[in-house]
Amino acid sequence: MASLDDDRIRARGHRCANFLILNKHKIKLAGSLKTAWQLNMNTSIPSPNLIGPDRVMDVRPIPCSIKHGLIIQTWLDLQVGQHFILLNDHDPVPLFYQFSAQWPDTFTWQHLVKTPDEVRVKITKLRPLTAATAPVPHCCGS
Repeated sequence: MASLDDDRIRARGHRCANFLILNKHKIKLAGSLKTAWQLNMNTSIPSPNLIGPDRVMDVRPIPCSIKHGLIIQTWLDLQVGQHFILLNDHDPVPLFYQFSAQWPDTFTWQHLVKTPDEVRVKITKLRPLTAATAPVPHCCGS
């Protein structure tokens, strides 16, 4: 069964456009809306602070095609030793592989809750990034 936020079950870009339009006041995009793909992999675009006071980042309402970029940017913005808890409606295994390929040995990935309807993963930044790396293509919905 497809996730409720899975863009593959809708016309391409429909949820992305709606998310960007509804959140344009939160996402500063240098005066113009970018496509979902540009937002997803362009980590130079400031992202809204999606982490709540309880350190939980609830990405369930965010379309899959831009979700990875926002999660990655949030992790990149963390100080060493800081963490956030990713709350999703499915296990983000492709995102784990993306982190592992692009930033090996710089994070921990700990499942706190893993049920069919809710997954919580604690992602901790272990060390500073030594050099900028080219983005790894994402595997979620594109």
